[in-house]
Amino acid sequence: MEQKYVVVKPVKSMGISILLSLLFGPIGLFYSSIAGGVIMSLLSLIIGVLTMGIGAFVLWPVCAVWGAVSVRHYNRALAADSAA
Repeated sequence: MEQKYVVVKPVKSMGISILLSLLFGPIGLFYSSIAGGVIMSLLSLIIGVLTMGIGAFVLWPVCAVWGAVSVRHYNRALAADSAA
């Protein structure tokens, strides 16, 4: 008799993703995208040093948008996997 395993993955919250990204910038982006968090952390470090922190006013909203898009793609992929 063959056993079947069911892997359950929770959906991610768009609101939590945006809130974390707005509050913590690239560190908050890790909730929705590990790669995005790494990329934006490095970019924030470089731009932050070059602009003495002023670049954060541009980069943190970009992190929030990136997080929202990542959550939307994750949840859609999750729904497509469960429908198949």
